[in-house]
Amino acid sequence: MQLALDAARRGESAGEVPIGAVVVKDGAVIAAAYNQPRSLSDPTAHAEVLAIRAAAKVLGNERLDGCELWVTLEPCPMCAGAISHARIAKLYYAASDPKGGAVEHGARVFEQEQCLHRPEVYSGMGEAEAAGLLRGFFQSKR
Repeated sequence: MQLALDAARRGESAGEVPIGAVVVKDGAVIAAAYNQPRSLSDPTAHAEVLAIRAAAKVLGNERLDGCELWVTLEPCPMCAGAISHARIAKLYYAASDPKGGAVEHGARVFEQEQCLHRPEVYSGMGEAEAAGLLRGFFQSKR
């Protein structure tokens, strides 16, 4: 999770909302990203989506079988859908997102009958640090 938090800090330095994601395969990091919707002018450029895209290129496959995704915030519905379609085996996320999350809040994407693949989900690792990064970022904007 520390690598995802590091990516989130890089995003914050770039003026983006500090959310980071890392894809791991067989114990090795194969991709890391941070949120970039502003800098890329792309509303889909969430950390999870960018990390999944990078990992798919590394593996040469759209299915990330056996991969883990580590992310600093509970994924939104779009990212949860991408996680399912990519066949991520395990999802680890730090902070819950009652407003925009879609794993344990909101849409609960992985619980839907239409969800084709459900990763194992683990939450809370690095939660205080991830939540602190986000709180600090938004307080500085007010």
